[in-house]
Amino acid sequence: MIEKFSALSSDFIGVYMRTFDDITYIPAQMSSESESEVGRILGTETQRIMLANSFLIGSMMTGNSNGMILSAMADQDDIKKASGSRNILVLKDKVNAIGNDIVTNDQAAIIHRGFSKTSIKKIEDCLGVEVIKTSIGGIKTVGSVSVLTKKGMIVTPTVTEDELEFLSNLFKVEAKPGTANFGSIYVGSSIVANSTGVLVGTKSTPIEIGRIDEVLS
Repeated sequence: MIEKFSALSSDFIGVYMRTFDDITYIPAQMSSESESEVGRILGTETQRIMLANSFLIGSMMTGNSNGMILSAMADQDDIKKASGSRNILVLKDKVNAIGNDIVTNDQAAIIHRGFSKTSIKKIEDCLGVEVIKTSIGGIKTVGSVSVLTKKGMIVTPTVTEDELEFLSNLFKVEAKPGTANFGSIYVGSSIVANSTGVLVGTKSTPIEIGRIDEVLS
């Protein structure tokens, strides 16, 4: 199931939300109607949180079924609200927009090239997967230009054929290029998706939505 959606009047919904297959974290300020829509489309429970007194949840959080990584700007109260049953890592690194800089599923993770060796080890331990430093389509902020679920992966159209093959083999899903929000290559900032459903920014065109649906649904 795929539907258009805006979060706090923004089409860049991936900046404000982070979903897993069992729960979706949403900004505390989101309306009840929007919260219900999120739960219906994504098929999850919803939890209202703030991270570091900010609504930019998607930019400061990522993870898989094994673990969750939060920006170092998050505090202890944020962690308690976001923890669930997963391992929790509050990552202190000069690269700190965690959601923009890490892409993961239960097979592997790719991360911004700027992460330290110490951070790589911590990420591996938290997520329980192999971690590789790389870029996607020449862009270091790998989370901002990709969306990964158990069904597929959509990435910036600046990606090469060799990169698509590499990503498909690494994550064990088919990776394909696409855009959202009327041509934006920042699909990670424009889409919120899990194995059940997909939300896309309201500026996304029918052709974009069809492509996203094909890859992720």
